[in-house]
Amino acid sequence: METLKKNLANLVKVKTIVTMAVIAVFSVLALRGDIESDNVMLIVTAVISFYFGTQHEKKA
Repeated sequence: METLKKNLANLVKVKTIVTMAVIAVFSVLALRGDIESDNVMLIVTAVISFYFGTQHEKKA
């Protein structure tokens, strides 16, 4: 139970919220046809790579 609380607390961090918001915004824009899917993939991949890269650095 304590591990679950710690994991939920980590999800609420600002970096996680920004990452999820960027993914959501660009996904909606792609689904509406306002932006090409290739551009969405490029931006979302960069954001996710940065997010998980910094997470990996913290653990190392």
